[in-house]
Order: sequence, then structure tokens, then C-alpha cells
Amino acid sequence: MSTPSPAEDATGAHEHVLHRISEELAATYSGGFAAETIERYVFESYAALARTAKIKTYLPILTRRFAQDRLSALAHAQGKQPSGTPEVLFVCVQNAGRSQMAAALLKDLAQGAINVRSAGSMPAEHLDANVVTAMEEIGISLEEQFPKPLTDDVVQAADVVITMGCGDTCPIYPGKRYEDWNISDPAALDLEGVRSVREVLRSRVQELAA
Repeated sequence: MSTPSPAEDATGAHEHVLHRISEELAATYSGGFAAETIERYVFESYAALARTAKIKTYLPILTRRFAQDRLSALAHAQGKQPSGTPEVLFVCVQNAGRSQMAAALLKDLAQGAINVRSAGSMPAEHLDANVVTAMEEIGISLEEQFPKPLTDDVVQAADVVITMGCGDTCPIYPGKRYEDWNISDPAALDLEGVRSVREVLRSRVQELAA
């Protein structure tokens, strides 16, 4: 029996939308990747996000963003579209707290001078509410962020990989800088505790950027 194609594995309700996303991204990356590669990335990204999503209404929108980010990382890693800026990846278990906060803090600090991503070894369904509140208190919105699975392409694209509590799940590639930050998990803390984590991360991020 032949292996089903990515299209055949997709849930039917969104299959036509995923094909359209694939076509749009194929135009964006024309000459960089084959259409089949882009379609595979789109359908794989959808399947990965669908594993944790209870409500699938917004999955196509998130899939487009996730697939495009992965393709951008792949293009950078393969030298097809180098970003020209340092690439930093933050990884924690659920990508719902620490890694999201650190990524948002570095993005705010760097103002485009550093390309920042985050991911989780076992991503949650949504961001921690206290994390969102704590970041809003300092003027940083996480409204458009969502937990993303850790994929090989974003690791390969990174110059610096910061892990927080995810053990040895992150693949190791030569020539990259790896750091493990011992930071408390916001999921087990109240809002005041999350504020403390935010300030610890702010200090660590400032040191990293410097």
C-alpha cells in the first residue's frame, strides 16, 4: 500500500484552503523551493498545529504563518535567502510561557536587528493567561502569538539556541551557540510570580543582546 500524500492526510474541511496557501507561498518562494516541498510544509504544519488545537476555526491562518516561518528558516539555513541578521531561537516545553516571553522581549529590544523565533518540545493549546497579562503590563502584546512545535528547520536556521526546561529534545548542530537558562515555569506561578520571571528574562535577554 502506498503512503498517503500530505494532501490526502489533511482534514477535509480545510484541504482546499491549504492548497491555496501552498500556491501563495509557492509564488513567494518562486525559484527557491519546489511546489511539492512547499505543499508538504503547509500540510505538515497544519497537522502539527491540529494536534493541540481544540477549536480549528483559525488553524488555516496559523498554518500559513507557521509554514511561512519554517520556510523562511529553511531558506536561511540553506543559504537561499540569508536574513543578514543574527538568528535566535528560544525553546521551552509548551511554548506558552518562558520562550514566548523571552522572544517578545528580545524582539522589542532588538527592533529588527535580531531575527527571533520560539518553539516548544510539547506545545500547549494556547499561551498562559498570566504570561499575556504580565507582558501587556510592560507594553508588549502577545495577542498574535501561538504555541509552535519545535521543528528541525528553525534549529538549523538559528545562530543561538536558548533552551529552558526542555532537556535534550533540541537537536544539536555544530557551529551554533547553545545555552540552557534555568528559569521557573510560569505555568506553576501566579501573576506576581510570572512578573518575577519576566524581569529575570528581561535581564538575561539584555545580556544576550549585548
